[in-house]
Amino acid sequence: MNRSVTTSPTPRPPLLTAHPGTFEALYEAHFDFVFRCLRRLGVASANAEDACQEVFIVLHRRLLDLRADASARAFLFGIATRVASEHRRKQARTATLELPDDVPALAGATDPFVAAANAQAARQLERFLVALDADQRAVFMLVELEDFSVPEVCEALGAKLNTVYSRLRLARARFVRFLSEEGVPRE
Repeated sequence: MNRSVTTSPTPRPPLLTAHPGTFEALYEAHFDFVFRCLRRLGVASANAEDACQEVFIVLHRRLLDLRADASARAFLFGIATRVASEHRRKQARTATLELPDDVPALAGATDPFVAAANAQAARQLERFLVALDADQRAVFMLVELEDFSVPEVCEALGAKLNTVYSRLRLARARFVRFLSEEGVPRE
């Protein structure tokens, strides 16, 4: 699936500290991934960049906890999940979970009808993700939208293989039902 279905961040702010080959490299390589995950995990667009910076502040503090054989994306997703959870709790006290209304067209869509269709599909995907429970949302996002392998998802979530497969199966079944309820033809 195309990865540019959520609001893209504004240009990255410069790093305050640079650790060549470690923190800076992780920041550059995974900023967009973390931003997408936070938005898909329900962080409001107005708070997404702040939340993204929180993830990287935690990474900076815990950089030595990242094992050489571990997946950096899985490690960052674990941090992003906790940061998003805290932001959702703050949002719940003041408002409901936000659905993006500023979803850009997918890159390369010059035809306005294609751009509009892409934006509508992105909003439908966001509505679906918000409707899932947190565990199924995380698994579905990582496997279907971020191309994680199931073992990587297990590492990121600290879940057992069969649990991840079960959550993925349930989320996929809900996605098929969601599409049929939305009147989207299956290809």
